[in-house]
Amino acid sequence: MGTLAADLVGPVGLELSRAVQELPGPHGMPGGPRFELKWDGFRAGAVVRGGEVRLWSRNGKDFTAKFPDVQKALVRQADVDCVLDGELVVWDGQRLDFDALQQRMVNSVATVRTRLAPERPASFIVFDVLAVDSVDVRPLRWTARRSRLESLAKDWRPPLQLSPVTDDPAEAREWLAAFKSSGVEGLVAKGASTRYQPGRRDWVKVKYRDTVEVIVGAVTGSLKHPEVLVVGRYRGKELEVVGRTVKLKPDQGAAIAPLLKPAGARHPWPDEVSTHWGRGSKTPIIKVRPSVVVEVAADAALQAGHYRHPLRLVRHRTDLAPDDVETLPGD
Repeated sequence: MGTLAADLVGPVGLELSRAVQELPGPHGMPGGPRFELKWDGFRAGAVVRGGEVRLWSRNGKDFTAKFPDVQKALVRQADVDCVLDGELVVWDGQRLDFDALQQRMVNSVATVRTRLAPERPASFIVFDVLAVDSVDVRPLRWTARRSRLESLAKDWRPPLQLSPVTDDPAEAREWLAAFKSSGVEGLVAKGASTRYQPGRRDWVKVKYRDTVEVIVGAVTGSLKHPEVLVVGRYRGKELEVVGRTVKLKPDQGAAIAPLLKPAGARHPWPDEVSTHWGRGSKTPIIKVRPSVVVEVAADAALQAGHYRHPLRLVRHRTDLAPDDVETLPGD
């Protein structure tokens, strides 16, 4: 067994993407763009080493015990030691089921092994390789890494999948249209001559859904029965209120409640917020530890990065940390 670079043993630093409105043109990225589908799942790095497999989230959590089905598949099918980058997903027929992934996070390892994994097996869709046979290939161009990945994946079978790629933007848009009903989030573009750079946001993504990620900083109602989420984003080191949701449905409140923790004394927000954002009466809020990330549907009515209209909760994101949320521009 060769010696892996320390930052490849795990947790694994993954390259990230930034949101853009339009796909890059033919000369918009170094070497020209290559397009892939943006899968709706949990991003993960997989370390296959000496017959053992560990799975790591993008923010350094050990996912291995929550995905025993994927771990077993990698042990059986990976012919050489390697480090892979991909997306953990669960298919419900022809559609991606993000809720099934969330269930793995909130249930015990025993429940995952005995019930969830057998009933709702996960897949691992791989789109990059960081090491092959214990050799760090991150300094290689994307095209060279892709060639090595395709060689590794030539005999893979489900639940391991190789993410398709194209250099034709028209074909990429056709894929997006074809997979729209399956829950695919959008498209990702990567420069063909770029190296793999952990933590950098050199990849770009165009999301199909008009949603954003925000941090829960307070609620109305109670911690056990939250009614409205008051959400924020960081500007520098300061967490700012950027909006509030419409009243939660009972099942939404029940799903969020176990994740909420009381805030410490240094929480920067006031004890009340305006019911109608700047006019009308005040409503008391219960401040919470800003550690829960949620995805919300938002319209385009923004003022200095703040949403003027109520947001609609889409889902909570146990796979994301506050550091993953886009920040507000500096003053």
